[in-house]
Amino acid sequence: MELALNVSYITLDGFFQVNKYRYLYFMIMFTLYILILCCNFTIVFLIVVEKSLHEPMYIFIAALLLNSVMLSTVIYPKLLTDFLSKRQIISYSVCLFQFFMFYSLGGSEFLLLFAMAYDRYVSICKPLQYPMIMTKNTISIFLTLTLIVPSSQVAVVAVLMANKKICNFTFTGIFCNNTIYKLLCVHSKAKTVYDMVVLSNVAILPAVFIFFTYTRISYQSYKEVRRKAAQTCLPHLIVLISYLCLCAFDVIVSGLESNFPKILHSILTLQIVMYPPLFNPIIYGLKMKEISKHLKRLFYAVKKT
Repeated sequence: MELALNVSYITLDGFFQVNKYRYLYFMIMFTLYILILCCNFTIVFLIVVEKSLHEPMYIFIAALLLNSVMLSTVIYPKLLTDFLSKRQIISYSVCLFQFFMFYSLGGSEFLLLFAMAYDRYVSICKPLQYPMIMTKNTISIFLTLTLIVPSSQVAVVAVLMANKKICNFTFTGIFCNNTIYKLLCVHSKAKTVYDMVVLSNVAILPAVFIFFTYTRISYQSYKEVRRKAAQTCLPHLIVLISYLCLCAFDVIVSGLESNFPKILHSILTLQIVMYPPLFNPIIYGLKMKEISKHLKRLFYAVKKT
């Protein structure tokens, strides 16, 4: 529907019986959002205050967790507002911004895992060269590229879509992901090809490099080294596999037809913004020995006071 000032508003038609369960949905998602903030900021706080954690690997973990918080903040506040609203709508410009932030931050997560894999490879396979390679400048370059590379490529898609005519003002979704392509009047094959290039650059190629790197670590290291490496590499692999599964979910969900059960459509979509931000700090807090040690000390100190 076209409203005043030539602003296009989109109806989000992915909510299931929101009028009946709005307060239940709100409390569940609000609780999840608070848990995400608390869990992620706790680990980041530990990494910041503990000097023994001021190493490249932990810096990348902190960046990954902060990235997850930003990704959640792009989605959850709007979701909470929609649960309490009579109509679930969003302006097309805000929808494009949410789309841009969602995929930019999603791409950053893959590239941060790429940086972690490189750090582990150098640390385990080239330990003598590690201090010379993983300098502060190297870390800064990695962190900068993880922001610039995905955001610059997704920005091209968002700008092109902003100049496209839209013919549909309703889509089956609860936030703006790939499903908004169905709003366009014309679907360009060139855009589809470009999307595949972006997906390869920020997800597929980093994932291939990560698996290749950890394979080389496992084959080139001694048994004792492999055992120690598993303590740090395993959490990264768990997170990577979860990201790949959720990336596949996103592609599948966006391609589902409108007659697909709305409740299943919403559940699949929510997995993408629920699991990584909530479970990443738990995985790193439990599986990373140094973080786990400081986490126990922190909880003990809080309990003692």
